Amino acid sequence: MVKDYHVIEALGKTKVVIENCEVTSVGEPLVDYCPIFDKIDNAKHLTPEFIKWNIEKRIREFGMCTPQRVVRMKDFLSFGISEILRTNIELGSIDCVVGVCDGVGTLLMTDPEIIQGVGGRVSALVSTTPIPEVIEQVGVENTVNPETGDLTPIKGLEMAIEKGYKNIAITILADKIIKEIAQYPLPEDVNVYIFVAHTTNASNEEVEIAFDYADVITACASSKVRDFAEKEKVYYSGSKVPIFAITEKGREFLDNRLEKIGKPLTINDYPMNKDKHPNPLI
Repeated sequence: MVKDYHVIEALGKTKVVIENCEVTSVGEPLVDYCPIFDKIDNAKHLTPEFIKWNIEKRIREFGMCTPQRVVRMKDFLSFGISEILRTNIELGSIDCVVGVCDGVGTLLMTDPEIIQGVGGRVSALVSTTPIPEVIEQVGVENTVNPETGDLTPIKGLEMAIEKGYKNIAITILADKIIKEIAQYPLPEDVNVYIFVAHTTNASNEEVEIAFDYADVITACASSKVRDFAEKEKVYYSGSKVPIFAITEKGREFLDNRLEKIGKPLTINDYPMNKDKHPNPLI
């Protein structure tokens, strides 16, 4: 039997290990302050103690990394990657999302509530092991590696193409594999859109690759992402943790969500006011 072992990076890119439904390890956060967690939990500082409490709350509330995992959810934030993807699936602009889920690994998602529930309240997933109860909820037929729970976005893309999807979104961390995904030889009638999240402490090379090949990028606590966006004057939305639209299609995806919630559309006003951004930016 595979050992139950899940690794995430959360709240200031802190490494957290969850085993058998319990938090067994919490590293040191790289970021002291995040406006999102200040708003949600009144957290003025990201400490290991707070991070442990926050992850344990997620385990209690929706079973993260446990057999009790709730995979369906309504909107969590008004404007985040999961919400953007959910809205564009509902509109038909995207017909499949390749993402990852704790207890599942890489999977294909077409149900808006599963897209929201899988990604809405979970930070970056580094590795996971299969949990049969969770795989059953999302559908073993949608799971790329149900025996191992591997995180393999290229195989997810291949599976989506094999199933006949034409407008495929992939959520990915800031990584060199973004270029490989963007350059994958696609059938002529297939489009792939890349959404990059968890950019805190990304390297210059990773950020440059993301801006070269992605459609949407979240700022997180990355100074490099903000600097690159300032230089390129790309469209964005958000005053605290901006989300950047690198391509015209990316801007369309963001604006679709903003229209849905009645917010002003993307802007390219620079310089950005960083007073309410995470601190420090790294």
